[in-house]
Amino acid sequence: MVTLFFAYTYNKFNGVQVERAGINIVLGIGVTHLLRYFIITNDWLKRSFDRVWGILLAAVMVASLVYSALIEGIYMLLNLLGQHYIPFYKRIMLGSLDYLPLLMLWVLIYYVWHIVDNNRKQQLESLRLESLVKELELKTIKSHINPHFIFNALNSIRALVDENPGRARTAITELSNILRSSMQTEKMETVPLEKELAIVRDYLALEKIRFEERLKVEMDIDEDTLEEPVPVMMLQTLVENAIKHGISKRMQGGVIRIRSYFKGDRHELVVQNTGHLNGQAREEGFGIMSTLSRLSILYGPKANFEIRDLQEDTVEAKISIPVETL
Repeated sequence: MVTLFFAYTYNKFNGVQVERAGINIVLGIGVTHLLRYFIITNDWLKRSFDRVWGILLAAVMVASLVYSALIEGIYMLLNLLGQHYIPFYKRIMLGSLDYLPLLMLWVLIYYVWHIVDNNRKQQLESLRLESLVKELELKTIKSHINPHFIFNALNSIRALVDENPGRARTAITELSNILRSSMQTEKMETVPLEKELAIVRDYLALEKIRFEERLKVEMDIDEDTLEEPVPVMMLQTLVENAIKHGISKRMQGGVIRIRSYFKGDRHELVVQNTGHLNGQAREEGFGIMSTLSRLSILYGPKANFEIRDLQEDTVEAKISIPVETL
């Protein structure tokens, strides 16, 4: 295009100039695409410009030399050189100096376009995630889960929207799963343990965002118990209770251990957490009271529940229910 402009300006517009301009354009597209490929594959766009400008300048200089060498080589093959003789290597060097500012301008425009486009995509993603968060807030009204957990989870998700959109999307899915299961308590009494464990894992993943390294989880699940029916959301309630009264009270956090196994004709679910009861069995809390009430309704005197200090720094909550026989 530059060649055509000067040819037209100085009334030297002819077939040779058209051919030269065509070669310049085709090779220019090829070289800029190659430069773009190197920028993308080396993740230069993900780094700050002040850290990669030196590498970019070197890449642009190499690209301008390659561009000039290709152009001059094709000109020579097609006999499109001017009448004034200039050594080939000098033509390459002079040409590269002409093309260098053009390629630098192209890189600058490409970077600006990428930044603008990336910001636009991030804004759209943030708006979409904020919309999903508001939808979850509305669902909270219908949920039977501790509202403090819900709002803590929503605050954690909001913090992730800008920092880690991918993790924010996953967290929204995890919270949706928990809310859905909570609302299903009105429709069903029991679910397979495997399904209950999936909800517990989602719950713990959300709490992990808040507690980070302060929360550690260990599971010891007998595979034979995975299909055994358990009261829906009951295991999640015990885990939530363990975090609320145990892990969150300790500056250094602690460990949640979940066990499931058969003992004779009984199915035992155990949740242990770092902490202590302070001499009081936390049976006044909503979580424990609801657990006792539901066990009584579903199993009557056949179900047992206890919460106790297992060791000096470990609290254990245990549910024992009869194994379902077909």
